[in-house]
Amino acid sequence: MKIVMRYFFKTLRLVLAPVMIARDRFGRPEPITRSPQAQAEVDRACQTLTLYQFRTCPFCVKVRHEMHRLALPIALRDTQHDDAARQALKAGGGRVKVPCLAIEREDGQTEWMYESDAIKGYLQKRFESQPAVA
Repeated sequence: MKIVMRYFFKTLRLVLAPVMIARDRFGRPEPITRSPQAQAEVDRACQTLTLYQFRTCPFCVKVRHEMHRLALPIALRDTQHDDAARQALKAGGGRVKVPCLAIEREDGQTEWMYESDAIKGYLQKRFESQPAVA
């Protein structure tokens, strides 16, 4: 029974992958516009953030849409196809679960934030208050 379930979900992922890729590409919201100085500040702040994700994960798509909406150039690490990224996620966060946002603090510590809604909330709280150009 276990092998049947494994193949069922593997097949389901194969069928849904093109749908998720299309949703990611064509369903992106319009990004906000900031002044060049404000965007440069946001770009600097994003250098301390890394999103560990799968390309076809619906929860990762949700986070990437929010990143696009907020015009955040956050580094992406694909833990499905990159073993080094997968090992870094397991070593740092303690488990291989996506999406996961790695937040490097000023004291050198790294916070590992799981759950798409928590990540979206963090990004909105930290970056949505940046002044936007009308």
